[in-house]
Amino acid sequence: MSTTTDLSLIALITNASFIVKLVLGLLLAMSLISWWYIFRKAFVLRGARRKAEDFERTFWSGSDLNSLFQAIVSSRRATGSMERIFEAGFREFVKLRKQTTLAVASVMDGTRRAMRAAYQREMDYLDAHLAFLATVGSVSPYIGLLGTVWGIMNAFRGLANVQQATLAHVAPGIAEALIATAIGLFAAIPAVVAFNYYSREIDSLSTRFETFMEEFSNILQRQSGGS
Repeated sequence: MSTTTDLSLIALITNASFIVKLVLGLLLAMSLISWWYIFRKAFVLRGARRKAEDFERTFWSGSDLNSLFQAIVSSRRATGSMERIFEAGFREFVKLRKQTTLAVASVMDGTRRAMRAAYQREMDYLDAHLAFLATVGSVSPYIGLLGTVWGIMNAFRGLANVQQATLAHVAPGIAEALIATAIGLFAAIPAVVAFNYYSREIDSLSTRFETFMEEFSNILQRQSGGS
């Protein structure tokens, strides 16, 4: 092996063994998918937060609940999570109130269950793909390490056919192997950072939704004549 061997990144990847190429391809695919989810989740959470703020502003402005419900039902625009929670709760409240035999406690229990079901659907939507980011963040370094170990093993196996081993003989193989570790970290670090950040954002929205459900339940209970 010549000491003038091309050690550029492209050459190292091109000349890598099949297993290392397979590892690099898998890591690249995982990285691209995770970046797609990272950007998509950013838009989803930004929209959810903005719509929650807009709805809270309208809700606490003193709007009539019936008018607000009708406006949401007849709206052609995409509603936000908090609006859907409100709609589910108020729809169930109105339906149960028509059953005059039901006690206030039963009406409120049904209303809370409806809001809780809507809340859970919204949280499932907001949580979507976070598990993938967590998986990429946890396994990518190990997948990269697998490619590194395999590449270094091949580099040292190649020394068996060499009379006198020098750094020039093993440098390309080791450099090729270390690329797998670097790509693994490149895939893992953004995924971990995004997962932690988005988890905090979703927890914040979750607290906001739960607070709204409690306050809304209190308002409905007062309107229904409950204590």
